[in-house]
Amino acid sequence: MAVTADAAGLAAGYLLDAVLGDPRRFHPVAGFGTAAGALERKLYAPNRRSGAAFTAVAVGVPALAGVAAATATKNHSIARAALVAAATWTVLGGRTLRRESRLMAGHLEHDDLSAARDRLSHLCGRDPARLDEPELARATVESVAENTSDAVVAPLLWGGLLGLPGLLAYRAANTLDAMVGHRSPRYARFGTPSARLDDVLNLAPARLTGLLTVAVSPLAGGSPQETLRVWRRDRNDHPSPNAGQCESAMAGALGVRLGGRNIYFGRSETRPFLGDGPRPSAAHLRKAARVSGAVGLAAAGIAAGIALLRGRIR
Repeated sequence: MAVTADAAGLAAGYLLDAVLGDPRRFHPVAGFGTAAGALERKLYAPNRRSGAAFTAVAVGVPALAGVAAATATKNHSIARAALVAAATWTVLGGRTLRRESRLMAGHLEHDDLSAARDRLSHLCGRDPARLDEPELARATVESVAENTSDAVVAPLLWGGLLGLPGLLAYRAANTLDAMVGHRSPRYARFGTPSARLDDVLNLAPARLTGLLTVAVSPLAGGSPQETLRVWRRDRNDHPSPNAGQCESAMAGALGVRLGGRNIYFGRSETRPFLGDGPRPSAAHLRKAARVSGAVGLAAAGIAAGIALLRGRIR
């Protein structure tokens, strides 16, 4: 009964996100971020040991809360399904991600670069001040590709594998990576444990995202054979162990070239090129949103199937 409730809850939570998107007020993930920020101020020291303690507490508490909730509802299928649905809705970001991609497409189609530059902060942390239309489109496509894994496929997969604890622990780890996992003088050592944990938790989801992108590439006018070729050729060229899996597949599906120089606030990075063809344009952003939605739907089905299989194995 519990795993059936988990499967039903994952499906219901996915539908809630698809219809409603992120909660507009009192978002639990934002509340977690506030609590994690307070914990960081108490535990911070410029070394990895302090970062490991911070990561263990900030991820461990939500995971234990998930275990407690799952145990308490083990014999109450309706309550269990409702909790899993609410948690799934909370941790997913698929509808919002697709909406941002389409909003950016609209700004670029109307040559409103000022609005497009202002909007980019909703997707990534690059400095938009000097970005032209193709670079704004590239940043959006890359963000949609990576976040399809981070904000959709990964939480669903961990929810399917572990239920409530998996959903909550994954979202906590991914949020910590966004908070302290980036390169900066303050987080060079302290943020390493959070970044490494996020890398490990996304190893399987990122590769599943790449494979699913190959499968649904015809929705963007792409070819599964060509997308697979680009994915296999370019996926390990990216400095991230996971982002390249998603971005190379998206590049192949859209028939564009991603990568190049990324300018952040105070630093720049040069990434290898992924894919063949022109730089992305506004039209590619709507296709990227379509691919992201199809990948998310497939991942929801897989997650529900895993949850049901988990019950049979037990």
